[in-house]
Amino acid sequence: MTTYTVHQAKTQLSRLIEAVEKGEEVVIARGKEPVVRLVSVKPETVKRPRVFGALKGLGSVGPEFFDPLPEEELAAWEGAYSNDPVVEEKK
Repeated sequence: MTTYTVHQAKTQLSRLIEAVEKGEEVVIARGKEPVVRLVSVKPETVKRPRVFGALKGLGSVGPEFFDPLPEEELAAWEGAYSNDPVVEEKK
């Protein structure tokens, strides 16, 4: 753990941020009293790589998925019920 004064932290902020990103603990003190600890907002956990096909067999699409939409629902998708002025100008 490295401690810096407020003045040092102001003048070396970029270096302190780099140190925190590398895993170092940085404390900022007012006078001799520690008041702030800089921490990274990135999670420290290691992400597992994505595995192709990890969700295989967990979902399905039935043949009704490919049926045409009813007219009312199709109109809604096309913005017929929208209050957006850009959509209404196109009509």
